[in-house]
Amino acid sequence: MEELIINYTPTGMVPMKSDNPNVPLSVQEIIEDVHQAYEIGITLVHLHARHPQTFEPDFRLEVYGPILEGVRQHCPDLVCGVSLSGRNFNEFKMRSEPLQLLPDMASLTLSSLNFSRQASVNAPDMVQELLHAIYAHGAQPELEVFDLGMMNYAQYLIRKGWLKKPLYFNLLFGNIASMQPRFSHLGAVVQELPDDAWYAFAGIGDSQLPVHLMALASGAGIRVGLEDNLYFDSRRNQLASNHDLLRRVHHLANVVERPVMSSITFGQAGFYNTHRIKKHRHEHAN
Repeated sequence: MEELIINYTPTGMVPMKSDNPNVPLSVQEIIEDVHQAYEIGITLVHLHARHPQTFEPDFRLEVYGPILEGVRQHCPDLVCGVSLSGRNFNEFKMRSEPLQLLPDMASLTLSSLNFSRQASVNAPDMVQELLHAIYAHGAQPELEVFDLGMMNYAQYLIRKGWLKKPLYFNLLFGNIASMQPRFSHLGAVVQELPDDAWYAFAGIGDSQLPVHLMALASGAGIRVGLEDNLYFDSRRNQLASNHDLLRRVHHLANVVERPVMSSITFGQAGFYNTHRIKKHRHEHAN
């Protein structure tokens, strides 16, 4: 069967220690958490930065920089993505600032949507401007799709020649105003994927485990972590840790005999930052 992409999402924008004390929020917590996950086995990491005092979402280089540097030091071949979300700040300069660090990937939600208590505004001009900036910095977009309209917009960007292979999609299920963990929804969106696209399923909250089981059965990748789900069980009796959730994915993958895709395999398929590779080769040549 297909190798299993595991997209690791340890922090997110919303969870606080008051929600789950296992959420890594400080720079050092995030680095250590990702390093341990890397040792367990992941394909790529989706990083969020938090303000050192308030732990609200942060976009600044002085916060993102040490996180990315620390993760790369301990996990040198790991494909590292950053968030360009506009839920808390929606100016292009702020949203695009982490690209200066030359991440391998950067998230790009393909349209506006509502979460349970907050909107994520992604106007067409913002999506296009961020996409051009991602490519200009040698990275690849981590395309986030919550409904069929977003997939249709991806197809539009492809027709325009602005979105290019290789393509990676996160298909997210379980948000109150988006696709749900039903076979009809999964089938419909997967059918609309571009040819040769790489993709993973994500389940929000109680949807995480059912969506993971669907992913394992259908050949999709898996996105896992406390960004999407704070509990280990659907009755919400047991708070999860990132590594408990990750180990469960590994256990289930072993049951269905799907080996985890290495970060090197994924990166060499076109998901390592091209500017960073050239810079590394130049430094070693001298």
